[in-house]
Amino acid sequence: MARPSEVLGSVVAAGEREQLETFLDYLRDAVVRKARGVSDEDARRSPVPTGTNLGGLIKHLRWVELGAFAEQIGQIPAAELPTPPWTDADPEADLRLEPNEKLDDVIDAYQAECDRSREIAAQHSLDYAAPGSELTLRWVYLHVILETGRHAGHVDILREMIDGSVGD
Repeated sequence: MARPSEVLGSVVAAGEREQLETFLDYLRDAVVRKARGVSDEDARRSPVPTGTNLGGLIKHLRWVELGAFAEQIGQIPAAELPTPPWTDADPEADLRLEPNEKLDDVIDAYQAECDRSREIAAQHSLDYAAPGSELTLRWVYLHVILETGRHAGHVDILREMIDGSVGD
Protein backbone atom coordinates (compact mmCIF):
# COMPACT_ATOMS: atom_id res chain seq x y z
CA MET A 1 0.00 0.00 0.00
CA ALA A 2 1.38 3.39 -0.99
CA ARG A 3 1.57 6.06 1.68
CA PRO A 4 -0.60 9.18 1.25
CA SER A 5 2.43 11.35 0.52
CA GLU A 6 3.49 8.99 -2.28
CA VAL A 7 0.03 8.85 -3.89
CA LEU A 8 -0.73 12.54 -3.62
CA GLY A 9 2.86 13.57 -4.27
CA SER A 10 2.79 11.66 -7.54
CA VAL A 11 0.50 14.28 -9.07
CA VAL A 12 2.21 17.48 -7.91
CA ALA A 13 3.13 18.37 -11.49
CA ALA A 14 0.00 16.85 -13.06
CA GLY A 15 -2.87 18.77 -14.53
CA GLU A 16 -5.83 19.90 -12.47
CA ARG A 17 -8.11 17.07 -13.53
CA GLU A 18 -5.59 14.35 -12.69
CA GLN A 19 -5.01 15.99 -9.31
CA LEU A 20 -8.73 16.10 -8.54
CA GLU A 21 -9.24 12.50 -9.66
CA THR A 22 -6.23 11.25 -7.68
CA PHE A 23 -7.20 13.05 -4.47
CA LEU A 24 -10.80 11.81 -4.68
CA ASP A 25 -9.78 8.23 -5.49
CA TYR A 26 -7.30 8.25 -2.62
CA LEU A 27 -10.07 9.28 -0.21
CA ARG A 28 -12.54 6.76 -1.65
CA ASP A 29 -9.98 3.99 -1.19
CA ALA A 30 -9.16 5.17 2.35
CA VAL A 31 -12.82 4.93 3.38
CA VAL A 32 -13.10 1.38 2.06
CA ARG A 33 -9.73 0.32 3.45
CA LYS A 34 -10.68 1.57 6.93
CA ALA A 35 -14.05 -0.24 6.85
CA ARG A 36 -12.93 -3.63 5.54
CA GLY A 37 -12.76 -6.35 8.16
CA VAL A 38 -15.27 -4.78 10.55
CA SER A 39 -18.16 -7.03 11.52
CA ASP A 40 -21.69 -6.01 10.58
CA GLU A 41 -22.47 -5.65 14.27
CA ASP A 42 -19.54 -3.28 14.82
CA ALA A 43 -20.37 -1.38 11.63
CA ARG A 44 -23.84 -0.66 13.09
CA ARG A 45 -22.60 0.19 16.56
CA SER A 46 -22.05 3.80 17.46
CA PRO A 47 -19.43 4.58 20.07
CA VAL A 48 -20.41 8.27 20.03
CA PRO A 49 -23.52 10.02 21.40
CA THR A 50 -24.64 11.28 17.97
CA GLY A 51 -25.23 7.75 16.69
CA THR A 52 -22.67 8.05 13.91
CA ASN A 53 -21.57 4.62 12.77
CA LEU A 54 -19.08 3.26 10.28
CA GLY A 55 -21.59 1.49 8.03
CA GLY A 56 -23.85 4.51 7.90
CA LEU A 57 -21.03 6.80 6.81
CA ILE A 58 -20.20 4.57 3.86
CA LYS A 59 -23.87 4.23 2.97
CA HIS A 60 -24.15 8.04 3.10
CA LEU A 61 -21.11 8.50 0.86
CA ARG A 62 -22.71 6.29 -1.78
CA TRP A 63 -25.64 8.72 -1.92
CA VAL A 64 -23.28 11.72 -1.99
CA GLU A 65 -21.62 10.23 -5.09
CA LEU A 66 -24.98 9.50 -6.69
CA GLY A 67 -26.35 12.98 -6.03
CA ALA A 68 -23.24 14.78 -7.21
CA PHE A 69 -22.28 12.82 -10.30
CA ALA A 70 -25.33 10.83 -11.47
CA GLU A 71 -27.93 13.49 -10.69
CA GLN A 72 -26.06 16.80 -11.01
CA ILE A 73 -23.62 16.06 -13.81
CA GLY A 74 -25.12 13.00 -15.50
CA GLN A 75 -28.68 14.31 -15.26
CA ILE A 76 -29.90 10.72 -14.88
CA PRO A 77 -33.65 10.83 -14.21
CA ALA A 78 -34.71 9.84 -10.68
CA ALA A 79 -36.83 7.01 -12.09
CA GLU A 80 -33.64 5.38 -13.41
CA LEU A 81 -31.78 5.65 -10.10
CA PRO A 82 -32.12 3.59 -6.93
CA THR A 83 -34.66 4.83 -4.41
CA PRO A 84 -32.95 6.74 -1.62
CA PRO A 85 -33.32 5.23 1.85
CA TRP A 86 -34.52 8.43 3.48
CA THR A 87 -38.09 9.70 3.75
CA ASP A 88 -39.69 12.81 5.19
CA ALA A 89 -40.37 10.80 8.35
CA ASP A 90 -36.80 9.45 8.46
CA PRO A 91 -34.50 11.99 6.76
CA GLU A 92 -31.28 10.43 8.11
CA ALA A 93 -31.84 6.81 7.01
CA ASP A 94 -28.77 6.99 4.79
CA LEU A 95 -26.61 7.53 7.87
CA ARG A 96 -27.12 4.15 9.49
CA LEU A 97 -26.67 0.50 8.66
CA GLU A 98 -30.02 -1.24 9.06
CA PRO A 99 -30.28 -4.68 10.73
CA ASN A 100 -30.88 -6.35 7.34
CA GLU A 101 -27.89 -4.65 5.68
CA LYS A 102 -24.41 -6.11 5.43
CA LEU A 103 -21.35 -3.89 5.50
CA ASP A 104 -19.79 -5.68 2.53
CA ASP A 105 -22.93 -4.99 0.46
CA VAL A 106 -22.87 -1.31 1.44
CA ILE A 107 -19.18 -1.10 0.50
CA ASP A 108 -19.89 -2.83 -2.83
CA ALA A 109 -22.73 -0.37 -3.57
CA TYR A 110 -20.43 2.54 -2.70
CA GLN A 111 -17.68 1.27 -4.96
CA ALA A 112 -20.14 0.67 -7.81
CA GLU A 113 -21.41 4.24 -7.41
CA CYS A 114 -17.81 5.53 -7.46
CA ASP A 115 -17.28 3.60 -10.71
CA ARG A 116 -20.37 5.22 -12.22
CA SER A 117 -19.16 8.63 -11.02
CA ARG A 118 -15.84 8.10 -12.80
CA GLU A 119 -17.64 7.10 -16.02
CA ILE A 120 -19.89 10.15 -15.90
CA ALA A 121 -17.02 12.53 -15.11
CA ALA A 122 -14.91 11.13 -17.95
CA GLN A 123 -17.53 12.35 -20.44
CA HIS A 124 -17.20 16.02 -19.50
CA SER A 125 -14.70 18.84 -19.12
CA LEU A 126 -14.11 20.38 -15.70
CA ASP A 127 -16.03 23.46 -16.86
CA TYR A 128 -19.11 21.45 -17.83
CA ALA A 129 -22.35 22.36 -16.05
CA ALA A 130 -25.56 20.52 -16.83
CA PRO A 131 -28.25 22.60 -18.55
CA GLY A 132 -29.92 24.86 -16.02
CA SER A 133 -27.22 24.33 -13.39
CA GLU A 134 -24.37 26.53 -12.22
CA LEU A 135 -22.52 23.55 -10.71
CA THR A 136 -19.54 22.63 -12.83
CA LEU A 137 -17.83 19.26 -12.78
CA ARG A 138 -14.90 21.03 -11.09
CA TRP A 139 -17.21 22.19 -8.27
CA VAL A 140 -18.67 18.67 -7.96
CA TYR A 141 -15.18 17.18 -7.64
CA LEU A 142 -14.30 19.68 -4.91
CA HIS A 143 -17.58 19.08 -3.08
CA VAL A 144 -17.17 15.29 -3.13
CA ILE A 145 -13.51 15.55 -2.09
CA LEU A 146 -14.58 17.71 0.86
CA GLU A 147 -17.42 15.39 1.87
CA THR A 148 -15.40 12.20 1.42
CA GLY A 149 -12.39 13.61 3.28
CA ARG A 150 -14.57 14.74 6.16
CA HIS A 151 -16.19 11.34 6.49
CA ALA A 152 -12.92 9.46 5.92
CA GLY A 153 -11.73 11.13 9.11
CA HIS A 154 -14.88 10.00 10.90
CA VAL A 155 -14.42 6.45 9.63
CA ASP A 156 -10.79 6.50 10.78
CA ILE A 157 -11.76 7.53 14.31
CA LEU A 158 -14.66 5.07 14.50
CA ARG A 159 -12.44 2.21 13.36
CA GLU A 160 -9.91 3.07 16.05
CA MET A 161 -12.70 3.13 18.64
CA ILE A 162 -14.04 -0.23 17.41
CA ASP A 163 -10.86 -2.29 17.42
CA GLY A 164 -7.85 -0.03 17.79
CA SER A 165 -6.86 -0.16 14.10
CA VAL A 166 -4.86 2.88 13.07
CA GLY A 167 -2.72 3.86 10.13
CA ASP A 168 -2.93 5.19 6.59
